[in-house]
Amino acid sequence: MSPPCNKLYLFLDGELPPVDEENFRHHLARCVMCATGLHEAMQLELLGFQAMHLDGETPEDLVIVPRLEERVARPRPTWRGRLRARVPAWMRRTQGWAAGAAGLAVVALLLVLTVNVAGGTPPEVWLAHPAHRSLEARVAYARADGYRRYVPMRAGPEVSLVTTPLPLRELAELEEQGDLHGIAAAYLVRKDLRQASDFLRRTPASLDRDSDLALVALEQGRREDALEMLESVLRKSPDHPQALWNRALVLREMGLTLQAADAFDEVAALGEPGWSEEARIRALALRSETMRRSRDFHDARAAAQNLATLEGARLPLEEARRFPGVVRLGFYDAVRAAPTREAALRLLPLAEVLDDVQGDSTLRDTVNRVAGADFARRGPLARDYARLLRGEHPTPDAFLETLRSSGEDDLYLGALVARDVVERHLEDFERIARAGGDAWLTLLAERELSVREEHAGQWWKAEQRLRAALASCSGRGLAYRCATLRRRLADLFVRLHRPADALEEARDGWRLTRELGEWNLEQQFLQEMAQIARYRQSAASARAFLRESLARIPDDCEQRTYAHRNLAIVAWADFRPDEARQELEQATRCGRPLGMAGAWVLSYLARHGAQVRDEDLLRRTLDELRRGSRTQGEQALLTFLEGQFMLERDRASGRALLQGAIAAAEKLPLDVDARKARSFAYAVLMSDAGRVGSQEQVLELMGQALRVPVPRRCVLAMAVDHERTVTAVRDANGTLAGTYDEGRTAPLHGSAEGLVPPRLVAALRGCEHVDVLALPPVHGLPGLLPVEQAWSYRVGRTRMLPEARGQGGHHLVVTGVEAPASLGLETLMPLEAPRVPDPLRVELRGASATPSRVLREMAEAREIEIHTHGIFSPELSDASLLVLAPEADGRYALAASQVREQTLLGAPLVLLAACGAARSAPFLHEPVSLPVAFIEAGARTVLASTGDIPDTAGRFFESVRERIRAGTPPARALRDERLAWLAREPAATWPSQVLLFE
Repeated sequence: MSPPCNKLYLFLDGELPPVDEENFRHHLARCVMCATGLHEAMQLELLGFQAMHLDGETPEDLVIVPRLEERVARPRPTWRGRLRARVPAWMRRTQGWAAGAAGLAVVALLLVLTVNVAGGTPPEVWLAHPAHRSLEARVAYARADGYRRYVPMRAGPEVSLVTTPLPLRELAELEEQGDLHGIAAAYLVRKDLRQASDFLRRTPASLDRDSDLALVALEQGRREDALEMLESVLRKSPDHPQALWNRALVLREMGLTLQAADAFDEVAALGEPGWSEEARIRALALRSETMRRSRDFHDARAAAQNLATLEGARLPLEEARRFPGVVRLGFYDAVRAAPTREAALRLLPLAEVLDDVQGDSTLRDTVNRVAGADFARRGPLARDYARLLRGEHPTPDAFLETLRSSGEDDLYLGALVARDVVERHLEDFERIARAGGDAWLTLLAERELSVREEHAGQWWKAEQRLRAALASCSGRGLAYRCATLRRRLADLFVRLHRPADALEEARDGWRLTRELGEWNLEQQFLQEMAQIARYRQSAASARAFLRESLARIPDDCEQRTYAHRNLAIVAWADFRPDEARQELEQATRCGRPLGMAGAWVLSYLARHGAQVRDEDLLRRTLDELRRGSRTQGEQALLTFLEGQFMLERDRASGRALLQGAIAAAEKLPLDVDARKARSFAYAVLMSDAGRVGSQEQVLELMGQALRVPVPRRCVLAMAVDHERTVTAVRDANGTLAGTYDEGRTAPLHGSAEGLVPPRLVAALRGCEHVDVLALPPVHGLPGLLPVEQAWSYRVGRTRMLPEARGQGGHHLVVTGVEAPASLGLETLMPLEAPRVPDPLRVELRGASATPSRVLREMAEAREIEIHTHGIFSPELSDASLLVLAPEADGRYALAASQVREQTLLGAPLVLLAACGAARSAPFLHEPVSLPVAFIEAGARTVLASTGDIPDTAGRFFESVRERIRAGTPPARALRDERLAWLAREPAATWPSQVLLFE
């Protein structure tokens, strides 16, 4: 045991001083050895407790192990105190603990032997309730999966909420037999997820184990993780009953009810007693409820549309109360199409209902204003407007011009929308929309203006406009229009490749439209969520959202094309080229344009051999895209796709197109599509150079891509472009070597260990320090080179910075942060005062360590140390966040985007002593992380970890800093301290996850 672990039994006996006890709790939360020791010690205590037959309590009343977090929070549970009171003093003394534990171990062994003689494990071990199940999901352990009726905890007073206790002896027998999955199942049925997860992770790998790990993720609310794990199980075993059942539950929880019904149908088809019947009932209920919602919405929309196109149509008053959004859309057209004063006034009751929903008189005023018009002039125009809506007008463009000069502005505005030409006449549209004072139309104008600003490359203006519009958007009557604004903002964020921001807007919009029952907007948000999941590299979720949207509108050709072309790009990203081609074939059957997604898949499929029709299809798709309204960044991206396709057919023309895409993108540094085109084109050119064995060109291209000079020796360039991996090195003598491989079949996951071929690792062994040049997804991964090697990632800058200010500046230390209590994070111990006085040291502690204050103090700092919690939350940020003290408005996070906007004039050394602070966003076109943001802002060197680190890691970072201050190059300082730490704690894994960025 390492020195901290030696304190375990002092901790258990409650004999540590308060400060040491608190420190040990933090150590215990991250130390596997101590957690195991705690588990074993408490089992022994309980066994001893049983063996001594304490008064008033029986073994059946006991639970085998209280939860770890409960044990840490309550150092001395009452039962333990009573037990210690009965144990001889020599066993209770710390010095005699080992002997006491050994004595209790003998008791435990005797109990286990007794159970073995008695026979098999009783079924009560896996029954939380004797007559029903309280866990809705299924456990993939046969003896825990017998069918019983599901009764949720809220079912009523007649249902006992007291679970059967965990039988100690039987679980001891299972552990003796090595049946850890059986123990995990016993915890699972009782919803003790922490213990269940611990035992599952100690269980040998199997599909059943993975299915139950997915169950834990589902119960913890990690639905996307659960879906990914379950789909992995089902790919290998399509009829796995527990995985099928639990996948249905995940889909239902995600709101994908038709997909969930289909999944329950698959369970029903297995014919399992009890389970199949319940699955049929669940599938029927989900499908019926979903179809009812669809039918109610479509009936309401049809009734509203009939008002404008069908003479004498009834007023949908009840529908207006339930679906005010879609009915209001129809109402506007009905008022415009009213050919007489009487026809207009007939709509007044509907206007009153819709106004009552919103709480104003806007639509009543609209009806009265139109009723006062000169219908001798307006009447014929209104009748022609109704023909336009029905698609019966013989000369719609000429009619549009007639309306433009007619003075009937409301008819002109409606015709612009009906003909989908608002963008061409945006000034007219905005003028009319604002003139009437109708908030619905004003918000619509704001949306259309944001589209123009985005197309002009002024995305920041579009974002500000949409946020301001949403801030002014309130009332149930405007909720439909508010939802369309939220969808527009989410769509903007998707195109800007800001999935965390997009996810926030899309989730809010998805929830709002489900509450409103607006089926058409639900469909739009389904597709938005699919795009966001794709950018976050969550293939299972992206597929699920797309297939749900497909199931909801199976007969709409436009929707089928959209779904299948996007399913094709998801399949390609998931390393399934055959499935990608099949989906693309499905997308072509309607004859609709394949869009950017289709062009993307066609371009990449060329690597696997383009079919004869592929080039024609790609050229037609690119031509359709280029004829549309495309930004310059999108044009550069289209050039890249054409160049990649042609590279496989004609290398010279392909390379020329790729270089052209790079040249075009260089002029647009702020355009995300341009940055994608640039990065992807460089990756393809590097793959091509690696394929022909030109390591010199690989290094040159990598330096250009990263905007960094390429060292003449001791350099490693690494690029993973989907299935292709290119490596090039210069050793200590400057000798070139490299490899090329195109056999990758899965994405990189969290570590680059084993990625560099052994012979190239050996070639770099003579280097004192290796500069690593890498694009995503390699950039920022740990394990690229051995722990004995000194190395660092090189990071280029995309903007010019002021020259660093000499050797001045203070040493900023952020420690003892008062994180928001709502996060439930443990309190980290503040750093000790430095051993040697440091007059330049500036500390921010407690409530003063807010994001704004830290950013201010960083500007002039020469050294920056931040000792706090790090979290990764896709809902908050694309990369990891640093948790600081909350501002007055509640904002507590320091994100990469905030750091990047700061200018660090002191060119500081930055130490981020926080869990996962180096974790990157899952983007393939550029590295996005806190270390990269600090380098972009002006830092010269950044140390951060990709994984969790213990509270003691603060000393590790400080020791690295001291070595650097003493003159050791940063990479060697990190390597030396890592090796020294591992010599003291050989079992520690976290030091190898601390990376250096320069």
